[in-house]
Amino acid sequence: MTNKEKTAAAIAGAVGSAALAAALLFANKRREKKKARGQSGPIPSGEPPETD
Repeated sequence: MTNKEKTAAAIAGAVGSAALAAALLFANKRREKKKARGQSGPIPSGEPPETD
């Protein structure tokens, strides 16, 4: 392998790693947003919620 080929392989590896990290962050944010959307909000009447 020449030095040029090694450099190209290193750059490709770095770009691939960055793309993978970005995809994981994006998926995690989507999952958190979906989870937050499913939770109910506060009671609209202003009364304290009844707890056990």
